[in-house]
Amino acid sequence: MEDRKVDLALLRSLSPLDGLKVENLNALARKTSVRHLDAGRVLFKEGDSDKRTFYLVSGELDLRSGDRKVATLRGGAPEARNPVAPGQPRRFTARALSDIEFISVDSDLLDVLLTWDQTGTYEVAEISRDPAAANDDWMTALLQTKAFHRIPPANIQALFMRMERVNCKAGDVVIKQGDEGDYFYVVTRGRCVVTRETPMNREGLRLAELSVGESFGEEALISETRRNATVTMVTDGSLMRLNKQDFHELLNEPLLHWVELEHARELVAKGARWLDVRLPSEFENFHLPDAVSIPLYFIRMKLKTLDPATPYVAVCDTGRRSSAAAFLLSERGFDAYCLKGGLATNGLGPGGS
Repeated sequence: MEDRKVDLALLRSLSPLDGLKVENLNALARKTSVRHLDAGRVLFKEGDSDKRTFYLVSGELDLRSGDRKVATLRGGAPEARNPVAPGQPRRFTARALSDIEFISVDSDLLDVLLTWDQTGTYEVAEISRDPAAANDDWMTALLQTKAFHRIPPANIQALFMRMERVNCKAGDVVIKQGDEGDYFYVVTRGRCVVTRETPMNREGLRLAELSVGESFGEEALISETRRNATVTMVTDGSLMRLNKQDFHELLNEPLLHWVELEHARELVAKGARWLDVRLPSEFENFHLPDAVSIPLYFIRMKLKTLDPATPYVAVCDTGRRSSAAAFLLSERGFDAYCLKGGLATNGLGPGGS
């Protein structure tokens, strides 16, 4: 059976996909399909670290730990709106009891999109309202690049705010091979070509063509070397750029108090509170005892409900969203910590310890 296109209504019915804004849900839909697995085949094995988030759409799936049966999941059941055994590394083996249909999503991409949706989009809306970028959701495209996942979540918002727009004409040379690195660029409108001059080809070998959402210029900034290629506009367009100083500053992790699980439990035993910043649907599926639930997008509005004298240990599935929350709290004078690795890495969650 062939894969089929995923329906947006199906994605909206799943947690935490139901928390994504429409443009990011559409972007995810373009990278996702409903796939088929025959009865008896394994979806994933105990111990795997695949960084995929799976959802069961139809059929039955058996979860086992060693020889012990843990649960049977059925497509369409209420629990199927949540990811299948999401811990990493996998705590169970998932085997199809019948022919099944499932969805597989890049976990890092999903986590970055959730973090961005809940931290900074509304504060940089003036950028996306620029008429030059009205038809191109370059921010969503940029968020999907693996390189962008390396930027600390607490810095994502600041990165967009510090970028400046540059309008270009076809034929403009944006960066020239051999020059000093000064800016990191993102294409927001139009196309440009990357070429590299060699002793055998002074005209330059054509290496790539870049379009909306694609970035360039970071290599020279990271390695402190000269530009290794020339980038020229193919069409009229516009770029967003970030200067070298801001680029280096925003690649660095802000000062956060990361804590291992054992230390976090000691803090809670002494009076600290777990602060769960995931979406309500995720919290409902599983949460730590006595945890306070404040989704990341509500943190600024709910600060007055938190006790300034109480330490808080922020948690989410991976540590990405909770690190953004801990940074916001720390900036405002709270004694805030962040659980290193999040719930999933620490084996906390449905079926975990």
